[in-house]
Amino acid sequence: MRFTVFTAVAAASIASAAPSFAAEPAQAAPTAAAAAAAPITDPARIAAARVTVDHVFPLGTYARLMNGTLDKMMDSIMDSTMKLPLKQLAGLSGVNTEELGEASMAEIMQIYDPAFKQRMQISTRTMMNEMIPLMTQVEPDIRDGLTQAYAGRYTTTQLGELNAFFATPTGKAYAADSYLVMMSPEVMAKMQGFVPKLMEQMPAIVEKVKTASASLPEPRAYGDLSKDEKARLAKLLGVSEAQLEKDEKAKAH
Repeated sequence: MRFTVFTAVAAASIASAAPSFAAEPAQAAPTAAAAAAAPITDPARIAAARVTVDHVFPLGTYARLMNGTLDKMMDSIMDSTMKLPLKQLAGLSGVNTEELGEASMAEIMQIYDPAFKQRMQISTRTMMNEMIPLMTQVEPDIRDGLTQAYAGRYTTTQLGELNAFFATPTGKAYAADSYLVMMSPEVMAKMQGFVPKLMEQMPAIVEKVKTASASLPEPRAYGDLSKDEKARLAKLLGVSEAQLEKDEKAKAH
């Protein structure tokens, strides 16, 4: 459960770190569907956007992000989450929390695993280190996507103005860290306040989700499936129909 909480909060934090600029496009930005259907092909505009991307997302950005920035962010998220009452965290998974006390997960884990914090930090850093080469491999594709995004949102003139600014000492310094600044320790210290707010509101959010989806049919159990559906499911899972039947019967007991 705690890993689910960490992942959800981390996703929200990472999403907020997308690069942004003060300049506004002359026209409304296209929708994601329109941008995907109609890529920008104007050579001048693409060339200008590529220069912008060279400034704001140079090769090696993911390595900089994940080597010393993202792990600190995860440490911050973990610290905030561990300080929350276990009763509040358990409530997210629908567990009856009436008999739970107000102890925090940190207090509980101090008994079960005194090295829990160090264990999580080591795990985080190991994962970050292993992910760096993978993320570096996809950087060229990300840069191509960013090029299209900037070309679709800014005119050639606006891109030229951005690039002129990025060519100055101040602009160069800003562009180099524009993607990372939202994950700086100063910002993350303030974002720690998001975690308890999220946990506090989550029960109400869960109830709203239940209400919004109340008209949908309940998910079917294995026993509700037709013979053809069971055969198709077995094929999708890569097991025999007999093995699937055996596994499902085991789950039921």
